This record gives sequence, structure tokens and C-alpha cells, in this order.
Amino acid sequence: MYLSVITHPDEKNKDKYEIARAIYAETGAVSLRLTEAMASMISNAAKKCGKSEIDIVRNQKIFRARYVSSSRHSGWYVNSDYEKFQMCLRVTQKMLNGTLGDLCCGATRFHHDDELPDWATSLGYVADIDGILFYL
Repeated sequence: MYLSVITHPDEKNKDKYEIARAIYAETGAVSLRLTEAMASMISNAAKKCGKSEIDIVRNQKIFRARYVSSSRHSGWYVNSDYEKFQMCLRVTQKMLNGTLGDLCCGATRFHHDDELPDWATSLGYVADIDGILFYL
């Protein structure tokens, strides 16, 4: 199978690239399973809140990698031709097309296993995928 590199984000693809960067920054694209679960979580949260997927990834309360002080913030600056970022782009496109199933058990929130946000103590997680816990 031949995969082509998506190299130049034009204006109409700006949101897709931003969503893919959010996914990459939070997951490091360590696995396809995690990348798809994060995209599913974004889609679930958008549906639940009645917002767009881009609104969800712009929410710093959900995507903490947006904070400059976050250890994951540098992921926002990944080179767009990097193989793992390309995977995030393909998964994002599937999500935006509506062809990505729910791969995180309906989750609408997440956090990394090395942190414990206040909201997480009152909820039970529904999935633990590669060190990221997903919550309803």
C-alpha cells in the first residue's frame, strides 16, 4: 500500500491540521489505537456539547498540551511530514468524514496516567489506552 505525504495545509484544511496537532501533542501518536481513541473522544465530546470538533480541541481545560507550561506542548510544533503526524492527519480525516467508529467507549474526557485532575476523582474511567485514561 502506498501512502502519500500530506505536505501543504491550505486554508480549507486549517482546522484538520489543528485537530491533528492536538491529537499528536496529547498522544505522541504512540499507537494507531490511541490515536483513533483520541479522535473518537473529540467526536463524542463535540456531539455531547453541540459544538464542533475544533471547538473541543481549542478548549484548554480538555487539551492541556495547549498550555506553554505543559510538558507535551512541544508536540504542537511537530513537522507536518513526520510519519506519526501523518497518521494523526489520516485519523482526523476519518473522524471528520464520519467514518471513524467510537473507539473509546463513549468517552468525552481524558487525562494522562501521570496526572489526576480534580474532575477525575468523581468519575470512573471507561478505557485505559497506552497511558491515557478516558472518561464519560
